Amino acid sequence: MPAFNKVLIANRGEIALRILRACSALDIRTVAIHSDVDRELLHVRLADESVCIGPSTAGDSYLNIPAVISAAEVTDTSAIHPGYGFLAEKAEFAEQVERSGFSFIGPSPESIRLMGDKVRAIQTMQELGLPTVPGSGATLGDDIDQSMDVARNIGFPVLIKAAAGGGGRGMSVVRRESQLAEALAYTRSEAESSFGDSRIYLEKYLAHPRHIEIQVLADHHGNAIHLWERDCSLQRRHQKVLEEAPAPGIPDRTRQAIAEQCITVCKRLNYRGAGTFEFLYQDGEFYFIEMNTRIQVEHPVTEMLTGIDLVQAQLHIAQGGKLPWRQEDVVPCGHAMECRINAEDPKRFNPSPGLVDYYHAPGGIGVRVDSHLYSGYTVPPHYDALIAKVICHGQDRAQAQRRMRQALSELVITGIQTNIPLHQRLLQTTAVREGGVDIHYLEQHESRATTTDGN
Repeated sequence: MPAFNKVLIANRGEIALRILRACSALDIRTVAIHSDVDRELLHVRLADESVCIGPSTAGDSYLNIPAVISAAEVTDTSAIHPGYGFLAEKAEFAEQVERSGFSFIGPSPESIRLMGDKVRAIQTMQELGLPTVPGSGATLGDDIDQSMDVARNIGFPVLIKAAAGGGGRGMSVVRRESQLAEALAYTRSEAESSFGDSRIYLEKYLAHPRHIEIQVLADHHGNAIHLWERDCSLQRRHQKVLEEAPAPGIPDRTRQAIAEQCITVCKRLNYRGAGTFEFLYQDGEFYFIEMNTRIQVEHPVTEMLTGIDLVQAQLHIAQGGKLPWRQEDVVPCGHAMECRINAEDPKRFNPSPGLVDYYHAPGGIGVRVDSHLYSGYTVPPHYDALIAKVICHGQDRAQAQRRMRQALSELVITGIQTNIPLHQRLLQTTAVREGGVDIHYLEQHESRATTTDGN
């Protein structure tokens, strides 16, 4: 495959800026697409070229496949990088990119389609030997009695999930038989409205799991490596808030065994590009739940841990290059953590768009900030609330935490509300400082804090 001379960035915000910087480091020219409200985004200002592709609504701009393809055509682009979100996991977009003569910086459309269907993905992983959560094994029909029989066989509580789900949407916990019928109808409706696909399935609801994921890279030549694991258990409404690597408290033999299984799966499926296997981990056992066929929001903690630039690796693989690393070359060093900074009320979590009067990023050894903010920038109300990521690395977990607490104290964002106070509260709790909390900890902690405040 020829080297890319120009890459179109089909995204916005911090990930678009992250991709631009990776391209610049490789002397690849960049094209920024943007909605009319995003003209002042930092990556739009820095890109070699920019194209407005539509109005502020995502459906008319960032999700408009013909508009994105047209922007690539008029700028004579070599390849398109989708980032995360928007079109990143749309198989039809990857197909259209390739049919139009451009390279898609990501997995094949077939891989995206397979992993985008959660039920098919689970069935495939079962066939390939990965452990999965006990569940229905197939999508549910409209017969309530049959669904009830499946749920009873699994054992309450159960979790209803959208087959085409993602981003924490299309999920409902059912603790009693009397709740099942209503929850099935609600989750079908949410799945249809969120993903255009009303299919749902059942899984056993685990009481105290952690969310652990394995980062992988695979090329066109049959080579694949893992870059160890991340702990993403601090979540609110299934949305990750704070991530770290490596995951504390997991035995080395256990983590190595599951990571090696992921590599075997990649090779069996002829997977290419970056990907993430996501698991629930409880009582010493891993259970596969899904695979994300894109770069993750939390990828910087893995980069800080391993020294490998994952976005540059994506570009290298998409150009047909072989992985320059063997598995034994990937040696984790120290500890890294990431705090997602959102434009939102830190207690009630309502979005807080508006003008950023002043922005000051922290610094120091082991501190990295991925953000598109600057003083005078206006955060629009139309998109995700993520405005920055603070990533800190230390020789050990304690040092990484100390650096994160200091970095958060230095980070200044005025004019809008942010969740910086939430992160500061979390990093002071004994449970978070010790590590190993489950996916329910954050919501339980905030519920207790709200009660204590008398709200």
